[in-house]
Amino acid sequence: MTTATIDLFESFLHLRPDGRVRAEQPTFDPERDGWQVMAFHVATDADVHADHWEIHPHADEVVSCLTGRIRLCLRSVQPGGEQEEVELDAGKAVIVPRGRWHRIELVTPGDILSVTLPQGSRLEERTHS
Repeated sequence: MTTATIDLFESFLHLRPDGRVRAEQPTFDPERDGWQVMAFHVATDADVHADHWEIHPHADEVVSCLTGRIRLCLRSVQPGGEQEEVELDAGKAVIVPRGRWHRIELVTPGDILSVTLPQGSRLEERTHS
């Protein structure tokens, strides 16, 4: 077996249920089993799909700001309630609870890292009312 370096911004790491880890094409697949580690360069809100809510029904998600600054928005669990917002500086992370709708807004360009179980994940367009 040869040990090779992996560019985390060019590949996702798939932590498979059988204990193996594979570097794979950066495609988010909501049918994939196992956990996924994803790193992204982010320069605009479009890079973090700020206009969409996201949910992971089968697992928590770790969202980490490696460089720059991001704002993590969590949809209220009460209808009509205020969304919760957490700003993350470089080196900070938050755990998004399983089944909680969330989205990211970019404050300062940088790099982010997320870890989640993608199975069953969904996106929903944000309404700007």
